[in-house]
Amino acid sequence: MVEMNKTTQFEFGKNNVNEVKEIIRSVLTALNEKGYNPVSQLIGYILSGDPTYITSHNNARSIIMQVERDELLEEILKDYIASINDKTL
Repeated sequence: MVEMNKTTQFEFGKNNVNEVKEIIRSVLTALNEKGYNPVSQLIGYILSGDPTYITSHNNARSIIMQVERDELLEEILKDYIASINDKTL
């Protein structure tokens, strides 16, 4: 039976934060260069795990698969939350 009164902590993978950010930048650049909506494509990839949401242009598909999807989501959320906190200070 699952204990409902305790908070579970989620531990992320082994990749360096700067490495993950650079991978996201590279993939965004490739998606933009090919005319794709990077938000839609990244959401599709993160939710489904299907790498075909990411273009193979400039090796973006191979590059993004070097990082676990939870690590991508973590970095995206951290930047978003930081941007909200900066605006509310």
